[in-house]
Amino acid sequence: MKFIDASVFLYAFLKPKRRISKDVLELKENAKKTLSRIDEGEEVATTVVHLSEVANILESYTSKTKSIEYIKTILGKPSIHVYDVDVASYGEAILKAEEYMIGVNDALALVYMEKLGLNEIYSFDSDFDKIKWIKRLTT
Repeated sequence: MKFIDASVFLYAFLKPKRRISKDVLELKENAKKTLSRIDEGEEVATTVVHLSEVANILESYTSKTKSIEYIKTILGKPSIHVYDVDVASYGEAILKAEEYMIGVNDALALVYMEKLGLNEIYSFDSDFDKIKWIKRLTT
């Protein structure tokens, strides 16, 4: 199992309102390929915080209706394991964010990856490259 970051869902779901670069187009295609493998049964883990991040961004770029549809779709997939986040874990994330100089939600992914014994993450966020024990996958 691998962890999946909010960035993968966002690149797959968001429709650009203007012309996008080849690089962004490639990221969108990679995100869709990753989600396709998950649809076929590849198991991934994420947290409610990461899903909340997806929902918030989708709501600001699409409609509440679309955001709800996407989140329901994610929650309905048996191959996506969504973990609750407690205050202690968020506290650990803050310490890791300070240690690695990364965002708190990125650090939260690290906390849950450690708890679950995972060392691979689907993400387009290069901040994960700072952590030696993590292998960031973009496809």
